[in-house]
Amino acid sequence: MSAKIRTPEEIAARVKALESMLIEQGVMTTQAIDRMVEIYENEVGPQLGAKVVAKAWSDPDFKARLVGNASEACKELGISGLQGEDMVVVENTGTVHNIIVCTLCSCYPWPVLGLPPNWYKDPQYRAAITREPRKVLHEAFGFTVGEDVEVRVWDSSSEMRYWVLPQRPAGTDGWTEEQLAALVTRESMIGVGPVAEVA
Repeated sequence: MSAKIRTPEEIAARVKALESMLIEQGVMTTQAIDRMVEIYENEVGPQLGAKVVAKAWSDPDFKARLVGNASEACKELGISGLQGEDMVVVENTGTVHNIIVCTLCSCYPWPVLGLPPNWYKDPQYRAAITREPRKVLHEAFGFTVGEDVEVRVWDSSSEMRYWVLPQRPAGTDGWTEEQLAALVTRESMIGVGPVAEVA
């Protein structure tokens, strides 16, 4: 399986074409599109998940609450909403690496991760990641998990949406939550990639 990665230029051109079509056909107004963009830039999305992860890395009590009941812990930070009612966080450790998938469709924790990427919805990814997770991580994402680490694949559904609490990188003692959040990637919260490297 190979994940198709589009360039920023390709994505911008596709977005512009869709926006023009929606406006011309009267499906949406410019104001409605601007509001949708604002929502997904500021009110939901991976930047909010990164904020939650950074809080969990910094506050052991919050981390315990997050692992115990992710939806309720996220509400403490003002993060909730559609597709976030039944979230479950699984924690990466030095011996366990977690990956999420939805084998039936594309169930996904929108409030903390935003809209699912196209590859997440791809039937080939959904089938392959459950059968050969290490191979898919390596071939599609260039991400290798050590053979001494157990890989667990979690199948999300409309009743239970999983996401990953990545392992805190070494060398970040004393960092602020804002600095820590900058290391957290969407891929690390899905389990298909690492957090950003510590400079």
